Amino acid sequence: MEGAADRIEGELGPIDVWINNAMVSEYAPVWQMTPEEFAHIIDVTFLGQVYGTMAALKRMRPRDAGVIVHVSSALAHRSIPLQSAYCAAKHAVYGFVESLRTELIHSGSRVRVSMVSLPGVNTPQFDWTRNKTGHEVRPVGPIYQPEVAAKAIVFASEHDRKDVLVGWPTVESVVAERLGSSMLDYYIADAAWNGALEETAAVERQDNFWRPVERDAGAHGRFDAEARSRSWQLWANINRRLIATVAIGAGVLMAYATRRQRQLRT
Repeated sequence: MEGAADRIEGELGPIDVWINNAMVSEYAPVWQMTPEEFAHIIDVTFLGQVYGTMAALKRMRPRDAGVIVHVSSALAHRSIPLQSAYCAAKHAVYGFVESLRTELIHSGSRVRVSMVSLPGVNTPQFDWTRNKTGHEVRPVGPIYQPEVAAKAIVFASEHDRKDVLVGWPTVESVVAERLGSSMLDYYIADAAWNGALEETAAVERQDNFWRPVERDAGAHGRFDAEARSRSWQLWANINRRLIATVAIGAGVLMAYATRRQRQLRT
């Protein structure tokens, strides 16, 4: 991370925005994982964001400027089966960002941190994530195109938002976890397990667990036919001030019209 930050600043100038998005995962129940595999997922998916943040802070804090965006997941708020280490890492990112934000506030720093929680996204990750289930795997729930995620990340880098939730599935996960976590366990135990597995047997292919896949697969995965290219929830989240203003204006007009109608009647 230090080497990357030095090269970026040497070639492009001071870093204004730093986006943490490193991840590896594995589809398997805990009892089929090795301690080394579990630790590696935590190293990349959690500590990768920590080390990236440390490198960014080292350069941003002396200048008292900059934004650090942490790309997270609905699984930071509600865990599901078959991805225990990944869920643990995303929960850890959430806790890390919460603590860091309070430290920056205490020190009076103008460096901002934000977290973007994504739903299932149509990227190639489902073809190169390590898989021990014997089935092809897929996102659980509605799938969104990577452009939706990119729009949310750019928005987080340009606006002072603590969290940016993307897509109704993410909002539903947050709300459901807070309202009925124990009942949700029983639903997710089957729905999220079965929902992640396709009927077809897993195809033998190179995974990216210990080393990168040596090909450029682009940004899109194999779910283009069903992935959503926009999120009305994200649009509403981005434009919530406009929506609030319109709602208040409509309320005022309605109150005025009602009052005027009563006056005319009397």
